[in-house]
Amino acid sequence: MKNIIKNKFTVVFIALVIGALIGWVVKPTAKSIEMAAHDHVESVAGIPLTYTCSMHPQIRQNGPGDCPICGMDLIPLDAAQESTDPASIAMSPTAMQLAGVQTMVVGAEMANKTVRLNGKVQIDERLLYTQASHIPGRIEKLMVNFTGEYIEKGQTIALIYSPELVTAQEELIQAAKYKQDQPALFNAATAKLKNWKVSESQIEEILKSREIVKNFPIKANVSGFVSKKLANYGDHLTIGQAIYEVSNLSKVWVLLDIYESELPWIKLGDQVSFTVQSLPGETFKGKINYVDPIINPTTRVAQARIEMENSGNKFKPEMFVSGVVTNKVTGKGESLVVPKTAVLWTGKRSIVYVQNVTDQAVTFQLREVTLGPALGDEFIIESGLGPGEEIAVNGTFSIDAAAQLAGKPSMMSLVGNRSSTGHSHSSMEANGHSPIANSEAISKESKGELKPIFDAYFTLKDALTNDDLNTSKSAAKNLQAALSKVDRSTFKSEVYTEWMKYDKNLTDALENLQQQKTLSEIRTSFQAISDELVAVAERFDPYPSKIYIQHCPMAKNNEGADWLSLSEEIRNPYFGGKMLKCGSVTERI
Repeated sequence: MKNIIKNKFTVVFIALVIGALIGWVVKPTAKSIEMAAHDHVESVAGIPLTYTCSMHPQIRQNGPGDCPICGMDLIPLDAAQESTDPASIAMSPTAMQLAGVQTMVVGAEMANKTVRLNGKVQIDERLLYTQASHIPGRIEKLMVNFTGEYIEKGQTIALIYSPELVTAQEELIQAAKYKQDQPALFNAATAKLKNWKVSESQIEEILKSREIVKNFPIKANVSGFVSKKLANYGDHLTIGQAIYEVSNLSKVWVLLDIYESELPWIKLGDQVSFTVQSLPGETFKGKINYVDPIINPTTRVAQARIEMENSGNKFKPEMFVSGVVTNKVTGKGESLVVPKTAVLWTGKRSIVYVQNVTDQAVTFQLREVTLGPALGDEFIIESGLGPGEEIAVNGTFSIDAAAQLAGKPSMMSLVGNRSSTGHSHSSMEANGHSPIANSEAISKESKGELKPIFDAYFTLKDALTNDDLNTSKSAAKNLQAALSKVDRSTFKSEVYTEWMKYDKNLTDALENLQQQKTLSEIRTSFQAISDELVAVAERFDPYPSKIYIQHCPMAKNNEGADWLSLSEEIRNPYFGGKMLKCGSVTERI
């Protein structure tokens, strides 16, 4: 029995030893594991991978390595994203959901402009009267003692004692005695009283009673509400002095304020739908029958007027009113209309993000558009979009932020970060030229004026590449002279101002360069000169041969800097012989 157990242990021991030996022989080495991993990530489905830095996504390389800016290991870029348009930003469905991205298909429709107006109910000026006294004298009694009281036409509103009127009544009574013999005297006495607005019936009453009325009654000339009380008991009045201001509120005006920007959308006859704060739940309609021809210099608004019947005194002066006018945008027919949330406005340009859906990914591409009139919460698109295109209407800031982080065209820079292609030449070769260069922006004559500037620049660049201080200074003087000789009159009016900005910046940079004494100082000024001439080259395409935009990520204290070259070969002017080959081609013009 013991022999059997001993034999079993022997067999197990021998099996373990043999297994260990086999495992040691066939085990994968660290090198083989690394090679397998490398082989796995070099391509996906046969598509070569591009590597990027997680902290600096503008860096692109065809293989693994270290980030030239921060030194971190590069990681593979998503193959689906890399296969899309390099100017687009790809987003996964999850990312779109987290960013709150919503889209809509743009369509043509009739554009209606809605203008919201605020104003007040006011008294109809044509129904505003002044109740005056036509008799000089002292007020002995006021029948109406407060504003807001309603008076009827013919109602006695005050009693006045007038010595002149007392004398005139005595003259009338005496003249009446000699009416048959001296009718002219009687007629003169009667006319005197009528001039003081004493009525025929009052004159007949005086003649009938043969009594002088000392406190003479003043009758209301019109019916209405007393809006102002202008005299008090005991006041001495002159002829024509006002006692009350009377407002007839059978009709009122609704006066709506119109700002200058809204004036083109308001015209006579427009239908206005308005509400009154103190009459909730009710909506009223009226037509504009008058628009101020002059803007108030203090409030900077004009007023539109609506005339409203006021049965039951429903509308009271000074009530607040909110109105809406809706008009078709004339002369445009059907227009492209998008929500305001879809448009990002930088102050100089307006952009939207157009969605493209492919089998590989959902991408958004920046599109510059020209805005027409604002229609409340919408804009008319004059140009830049077509019917049927799908755009982002919510989450546009999130899309733009992702584009900026990826160094792609965004609202802040239509060309993106020029270093976004890193060491990869694929996007440059595919396009063959800078995406924003415009060979027709300036005339051939203007290009001829700019060529000597670039010639002198390339001489300066080569001198810095060769670490040649004296030649650098001489080339800088030649560049300054070439710039001063440019005939500015050859530039078209639409680009003249733009060129003058470049001219000023280059002049300042060159003047600063003339003060420098070392290569290091000159190279600092050379960065500013290069930035301006890169922009000029991209904008105007002024040189007769190909120009390469090259980038050094370590220049300018690792911020990176560009320069122009006539050769695709990298020869770094920022470091010269120290790092002559440091850099990459980013664009070709």
